[in-house]
Amino acid sequence: MSSPQILLIRRACIVLPNGEMMIGDVLTRDRQIVEVAPEISQTAVVTEIDAEGLTLLPGVIDPQVHFREPGLEHKEDLFTASCACAKGGVTSFLEMPNTRPLTTTQQALDDKLERASQKSLVNYGFFIGATAENLPDLLLAKPTPGIKIFMGSMHGQLLVDGETTLETIFAKGDRLIAVHAEDQARINQRRQEFANIHDPAVHSQIQDNQAALLATQLVLKLSQKYHRRLHILHMSTAEEADLLRQEKPSWVTAEVTPQHLVLNTSAYEKIGTLAQMNPPLRSPHDNEVLWQALRDGVIDFIATDHAPHTLEEKAQEYPNSPSGMPGVETSLALMLTAAMEGKCTVSQVVNWMSKNVAVAYGIPNKGVIAPGYDADLVLVDLNTYRPVRREELLTKCHWSPFEGWNLTGWATTTIVGGEIVYDKGQVNTQVRGQALTFL
Repeated sequence: MSSPQILLIRRACIVLPNGEMMIGDVLTRDRQIVEVAPEISQTAVVTEIDAEGLTLLPGVIDPQVHFREPGLEHKEDLFTASCACAKGGVTSFLEMPNTRPLTTTQQALDDKLERASQKSLVNYGFFIGATAENLPDLLLAKPTPGIKIFMGSMHGQLLVDGETTLETIFAKGDRLIAVHAEDQARINQRRQEFANIHDPAVHSQIQDNQAALLATQLVLKLSQKYHRRLHILHMSTAEEADLLRQEKPSWVTAEVTPQHLVLNTSAYEKIGTLAQMNPPLRSPHDNEVLWQALRDGVIDFIATDHAPHTLEEKAQEYPNSPSGMPGVETSLALMLTAAMEGKCTVSQVVNWMSKNVAVAYGIPNKGVIAPGYDADLVLVDLNTYRPVRREELLTKCHWSPFEGWNLTGWATTTIVGGEIVYDKGQVNTQVRGQALTFL
């Protein structure tokens, strides 16, 4: 038998499950936290981290990423993406089905799980994608956090935009349904209205607030009709937030991305197509309403929608430029910087990026720092500000919409399953995460 892996973190400012902070120690053995206390005496041979002056958080669970493998590995792959996760303090991710082949069958799901077991430095889970034909797979494929439906911003089999097909999916089974809510018919109509305009800023007018609201209204109606567990992905508009504030059943959750909180349509003038994503960036008013909805619990948690493309692809003239931006390396620092600016608290960031995600997706033993929970942890430095630098990014696409932004809360050490996967700029590429389970 191999000897147990023991890690002792000393003198950290620990964010406790109740949101309070305590200067103290955390002891982990193998993959679990075994003790949290003001001071821990440990005589066994251990790896010890002096965390004085640093803040210890549960590892981030990013519940919406596009890591491009299989089929689009020139943009990103599971190894490069998981290195970027480790650097950003992300210890678990939930990945989307729009790879090649699409993740719409048990076979495709099994292939991704096998790839991740060989390549991913952090923990992983994969959505099953809905088509008009694959209802049996949607009901039976496992393990998966849920069913992903693209109502818009998609073409091919994964576009499910007819109410009849949507209702068939909502009516059968009880698995969580996560929805990209944009109305494709409205998008198509507005594409014709704005044809031959090459300014990427028009993207936010084509896929406007109304396109998002119409789709969210429809899935909310179906969710209420069937009492079906619904999650609304990357909510982007004030109108959707107001709708959920008025009528949000207990079985419905919603998320927002950092970019929809801190970027708006003014970004097109500064960074052009690097600001292009789906759903698009909105107005400063939308930013403020989304922030308030997040603080009030109308929106439940944060996801990045990490969706990298190469700089060459992004350099194409709009509308040929693809939508999407990377985010796993910057999300935690962006949110902690916002906390330092008074927009929220550090404990709220922990809830939005760890605890609430674990609860919503039924991921056991994740998201808080307490005995019996998994030793997925991140030490961050809230006292030092550093700019986002392209040359330091580990994502394969090597760019960020936040390049040059001066942020605090960068991860200094990231721990996955009790093993140090990232420490002071160095990635331990020998560590492997585990497949997530979903209750």
